[in-house]
Amino acid sequence: MNAIAGQKPGLIWALRISVIVLVGLWLFPTVGLLVSSFRTGDQIATSGWWKALFPTEQNLTLRTAAPDTQVQDGDVWVIEGNLFEDDSEAEISAWGTNARDISAYGPGDTAELRRGGQLTVQADGSYRLQAEEEMGGRRGPRVFVTAVVPPEFTLQNYETILISGGSTDNMARAFFNTLTVTIPATIIPILVAAFAAYALAWMEFPGRALLIAAIVGLLVVPLQLALIPLLKFHNEIGIGKGYLGVWMAHTGFGLPLAIYLLRNYMVGIPRDIIENARVDGATDFQIFTRIILPLSFPALASFAIFQFLWTWNDLLVAMVFLIDATGETTVMTKQIVELLGTRGGNWEILATSAFVSIAVPLAVFFAMQKYLVRGLLAGSVK
Repeated sequence: MNAIAGQKPGLIWALRISVIVLVGLWLFPTVGLLVSSFRTGDQIATSGWWKALFPTEQNLTLRTAAPDTQVQDGDVWVIEGNLFEDDSEAEISAWGTNARDISAYGPGDTAELRRGGQLTVQADGSYRLQAEEEMGGRRGPRVFVTAVVPPEFTLQNYETILISGGSTDNMARAFFNTLTVTIPATIIPILVAAFAAYALAWMEFPGRALLIAAIVGLLVVPLQLALIPLLKFHNEIGIGKGYLGVWMAHTGFGLPLAIYLLRNYMVGIPRDIIENARVDGATDFQIFTRIILPLSFPALASFAIFQFLWTWNDLLVAMVFLIDATGETTVMTKQIVELLGTRGGNWEILATSAFVSIAVPLAVFFAMQKYLVRGLLAGSVK
């Protein structure tokens, strides 16, 4: 009865549930980065991104206005204002003037300051600081508050890393540097591999089988094994410290898979199409450009996705072949590593930088995922 028409086997449901779980696990950190990139550092430090739409209790360190804003009111000097900026709707539940006891007072209480004067703080953040003598100093006293803060989303993080950031924070330059590396490093291997794959698939010449075997063998050669010899060779010919060197490195490392993938796909094209074209007088170049390339578009697009993702997310090759002490050619992966050192405590900056880094690969993947599946199956069915 379990196999009758109209009923689905339990294995199918188990498979679907497994896929949903895997997709959820993959989306969870991505959505977290997206949400965190629009939150402030205090919000990230006090609550998870899944609570971004709800008010959170935060411990904040604020300051009153500077002493140069004080005015004389009778026999006392007074500074009045609000601890929160931009008319925040936060509500203070406790506050203090000492970091060791941040909940010493409640809303409406008055505290005696060590340097003289009295400070009164209300629940909405408004305060009154008064002293019998004129207050000095450059900055107002610190106030430690515990407040329930409403959800807040801001574009300040993106402005910091894309526009106003300094040499160590500016991701915009690293973004364009990464495009400068990735686009040629994707196009060049495709052009070279397409010609080689056609020759190995449809042209007869001595040693073809050995070449195919060598290409398959190169697929298992570790990338790290060839870095130092290749770097020495690049330095000897003068391309070891620039974009040309990293383009050639990515081309060399990507060619084995590209040739293997495209050759398997081209072999599956019906032989009758090729033979009919030759009977009609077409040359190998005409067959390649007018027949093979259009029919091989799924495989070409599939490898383009692989190569684009690998080069975009690459750190090792860029650090070895793209040496620049000034930072003019720094790519995004290296920029994020530097931010971990300079901005290790600014989680909002790191989350925003990480999401900017993965935004383009995500767009490419979702736009061309159908070709990725076709390319993965290239040559698997005869």
